[in-house]
Amino acid sequence: MGLSKVVIEAAHLDGISVDQFIATAIAEKLSVLMTLDYLRNRADRSSSQAFEEALSEIPDVEPEEYDRL
Repeated sequence: MGLSKVVIEAAHLDGISVDQFIATAIAEKLSVLMTLDYLRNRADRSSSQAFEEALSEIPDVEPEEYDRL
């Protein structure tokens, strides 16, 4: 089955137009790319020292019963 037929069928199953389906797919892809870009930028600005400092602020106590693994 060709891509266009798959898109038409998927749009039909979602109860939306093909145009809406394609626009939503593009928006979802852009969201993923923007999130990856954001995370890369945050990672570039981070440091092991800052991470360790943040961890050191966490109290050294036993977790609540509902939080235990």
